[in-house]
Amino acid sequence: MPPVDQQTDQQDIYVALGGNLENPLHSFITARKRLARHPSLSVVRSSPVYRTPAIGGPEGQPDYLNAVLELRGNLTAPQLLAVCQQIETDCGRPREQHWGPRTLDLDILFYGEQHCESPQLTLPHPRLQDRHFVLLPLADLRDDLYHPVLKCSVAQLLQRLPPACGIRKLHEQW
Repeated sequence: MPPVDQQTDQQDIYVALGGNLENPLHSFITARKRLARHPSLSVVRSSPVYRTPAIGGPEGQPDYLNAVLELRGNLTAPQLLAVCQQIETDCGRPREQHWGPRTLDLDILFYGEQHCESPQLTLPHPRLQDRHFVLLPLADLRDDLYHPVLKCSVAQLLQRLPPACGIRKLHEQW
């Protein structure tokens, strides 16, 4: 029997990384290392890093860096959320302003084919289909990944958006 804090089967998990304070790339590397060291998770691969203009939130924010990690794991989705929030805190993430600047933001995009809505977590991520800065790095990993609620692939979601403006691929490997 598996430990109480684990599911019995491994899930394909996609986590978005974003940040625009201090050294976001360093925070990304730290987060990836911490996730890889977790006994119930493994990092399969990393997308390229993109530079993206800040969208929403307070004016005058610096550009963001964005990427996506593909993971395999058997934590429950709420447990993974707690792990991600602890990593954000450890990387100095302020939580003072909604959509404000941050050192690190980790968003669970997909957790297997799970669909859930709770005050703490909605899966798949409720706004991923509207965000080039999520879909572009996600498509680099799996453009055929199927959205179980919207009933289409990541590539199809990208085709529905207007052309991306101001987004640049910075680092293939990190």
